[in-house]
Amino acid sequence: MLLRKTKIFLEMIKFEHSIFALPFAFMGAILGSMVVFHSLPAWSQIGWITLAMVGARSAAMGLNRVIDKVIDKKNPRTAGRAIPAGLLSSKEVILFIIVSFVLLFWATAHLSSLAVKLLPIAVFFLVFYSYTKRFTWLCHVVLGITLGLAPLGGWVAVTGHISWASIVLFVAVAFWTAGFDVIYACQDIDFDRQEGLHSIPSRFGLKNSLLLARLFHIATAIGLIALFFMTTLSWWYLFGLIIAYIILAYEHRLVSPQDMSKLNTAFFTMNGILSMVMFCFTLIDLVVQR
Repeated sequence: MLLRKTKIFLEMIKFEHSIFALPFAFMGAILGSMVVFHSLPAWSQIGWITLAMVGARSAAMGLNRVIDKVIDKKNPRTAGRAIPAGLLSSKEVILFIIVSFVLLFWATAHLSSLAVKLLPIAVFFLVFYSYTKRFTWLCHVVLGITLGLAPLGGWVAVTGHISWASIVLFVAVAFWTAGFDVIYACQDIDFDRQEGLHSIPSRFGLKNSLLLARLFHIATAIGLIALFFMTTLSWWYLFGLIIAYIILAYEHRLVSPQDMSKLNTAFFTMNGILSMVMFCFTLIDLVVQR
């Protein structure tokens, strides 16, 4: 029974999608530590960041499922999710959310004092995002800001400072997230219009939405190359960045207004690979420099 419930909770929060934010949180932590202290963060800091990220993402996904339970039940694509399908009750998920927030607060308390002070901002966006599609098509940008807090949070957690480089990384990841979320939202364009929900696809149509997603990812590309010039990152990072650019370009070749059949590959596989590539090559670059 416990194993089955655990499996349902992991499916509910799409635990495998942690690959989007967690590598960038680690990237922010190691890059910030090298820029400020010229050394890699301690393993204990990485451990607390990991727990904080697990708590934050679990709370955010749990909130999204509770807040959207009525919408999810109406949408054929999401009707099989845990709450509308009756696999979990709202009370069970709310308890899960409380535990997740406790984990986030506990882990953050073991990091820098600035991380603790800025925690309310992170919590606000974790809660606020799920309501935004009810009143603005900029919901994708709000999600981008929320996920962009992962690398900024990692940076602040180990350094206790915010620098221009950390802000550029935050903006780059925010636009990357907004871009792939626009692509993902294209599959719900008809449902969103029918229910009066706001999104870039429902507002601007499929063709213009894919164009906006490309523009968001161009902003990401500019931000990541700017980071190269603002820090001590060297050719290892640059090599990883070239791979990331190729991944972004390929992601947009997978989808078109005429063919959205490869949307899930473009959304999950390509972006999961990209985040891992950026983290791994940043880590290699910084380790080699040591």
